Amino acid sequence: MKRAPVNIISILALLLSSAVYAGPYQGNPDPKGQLIELQILGINDYHGHLEATTPGTIDGFPAGGSEYLSAKLNELRQGKKFSLTVAAGDLIGGSPAFSGLFHDEPSVESLNAMQLDIASVGNHEFDEGVTELLRMQYGGCHPVDGCYFPEAPYDGAYFQWLAANVATDAGETPLPPFWIERFNNVKVGFIGMTLEATDTLVAAAGIQGWNFLDEAETANALVPILKAEGVEAIVVLLHEGGSQTPPPGAVDACVGISGPIVAINDALDPAIDVMITGHTHLPYNCLIPDAAGNPRIVTSAYSFGRVVTEVNLVLDKRTHDVRRDLSTATNHTVDQATLTPDPVLTGIIAKWQPLADAAGSTPVGTITETIFRGGTPPGSDRGVESAAGNLVADAQLWATSASGAQVAFMNPGGVRSDLTYPESDGEGDGVVTFGEAFTFQPFGNTLLTFPMTGAEIVSVLEEQCQPAGSSRPFLHLGVSEGFTYDLAKTIVAGECTSVSITNVVLNGEALNPAASYNVTVNSFLSDGGDNFGTFDTITAPKLDGGNDLLALVNYLGTFGPVAPPPTDRVNELP
Repeated sequence: MKRAPVNIISILALLLSSAVYAGPYQGNPDPKGQLIELQILGINDYHGHLEATTPGTIDGFPAGGSEYLSAKLNELRQGKKFSLTVAAGDLIGGSPAFSGLFHDEPSVESLNAMQLDIASVGNHEFDEGVTELLRMQYGGCHPVDGCYFPEAPYDGAYFQWLAANVATDAGETPLPPFWIERFNNVKVGFIGMTLEATDTLVAAAGIQGWNFLDEAETANALVPILKAEGVEAIVVLLHEGGSQTPPPGAVDACVGISGPIVAINDALDPAIDVMITGHTHLPYNCLIPDAAGNPRIVTSAYSFGRVVTEVNLVLDKRTHDVRRDLSTATNHTVDQATLTPDPVLTGIIAKWQPLADAAGSTPVGTITETIFRGGTPPGSDRGVESAAGNLVADAQLWATSASGAQVAFMNPGGVRSDLTYPESDGEGDGVVTFGEAFTFQPFGNTLLTFPMTGAEIVSVLEEQCQPAGSSRPFLHLGVSEGFTYDLAKTIVAGECTSVSITNVVLNGEALNPAASYNVTVNSFLSDGGDNFGTFDTITAPKLDGGNDLLALVNYLGTFGPVAPPPTDRVNELP
């Protein structure tokens, strides 16, 4: 059921008419009976990782998976009078086939069973647009694929998503901007936001008419609204983050924290007590001074349910505020070996397993060895050339060759897993199933082919150097066979400060800046996603090349066994 958007301006006018502020308490700093302990358990970037085999590891041991994440949450809640479970975005989208094939209804069902209370939206919540996000919140069958269980239609999220910085020009938000919970006489306010750059990370068609606003400005504007409701304890759930040095560092450490989260913290109102963050898929547990010089808890719980953040927030009944000097945070690993799977989640997996087996078990092709994403561990670095990215570009060039395509590019964030050679479920070594291909490339974009000048292509390659303040300094495009170039870039303190593209060659001939070439990309890049704005300036007709996953599946089936493409198409200069 679609709900009416929330208007922040109307809320402000209503609440300011009855402002309440308790003021600082000046008496005994530890008055007996005047303190409340509130446990806040936080996760982020779950991405539908229900199965125990998909989340990955921490320091080599298997971690995460819904059955074990739920068991860890239940373990941490033991003995706690007051406990809330919250999340900082990307609970859906970019998911393995087990959930993604079913529009992430399994992900939401599993989170309902884990007793999630409140979540911010993340960029992946908008992968299928605002209308689909509202269906995920409020329930109902998918408008195209219908009900997967007609006798028990999708019931929606039992938790509340928040979207404070997603608004129309009139100030309406698709979901509430904040949520208030009361513990005895103390109210705690939660502000939920995605990163401001969300509109560069998702397909434009699904977010038309919605603006993604500055994170700190949005949160700061809501502080007086919350105070007018008698709220002094404020927690921000933010789908934006940072990284430690050296990344990813220990899961419960804060070594050289950097990235967008630092500037956001500095700009936030000191009245905000805690930030639970995400997006970068990295763990950290920090105390960072706010603008008034007081330490503020800033955390991130890795990704895929491998870590749970526990914030023990101490509330003062007299001031209604947080005692920061007594509040603590800890990042706990979800070590499968030390936990007993939650049978409720085991049951949810069993419910969806037959559908997943039927949809995902069909072999579609073969590979000679594992085809990896960039970084160590694989997928940790989107700033380097990868065999996985080049494979997708090769498949897309082949699929659109009839439209005259000469070169194809692939965004690294669109490749969500490695294609592994060892069998995963009895299909045989080297066999790629449809489910594995979907997990590898799950977004369902359309391939588009259109003319670009050589100069425009070079401009795209320069845009791999991301704007200041971006979550990642450099995004290395996958490139198709026959296209090579020299790359020099400078990364300083997590920012790309310079980039040089030279010696660009296509099929043995130097790229002519004035000549026209037919280029294929997915619809996400074509719309200027990931800050590749040059693609969006092309006004020439863009020929539809079909579904990107179908292109990959057909390529693997036609040319298998496929070997990992080389990663020497880009020559990185010192």
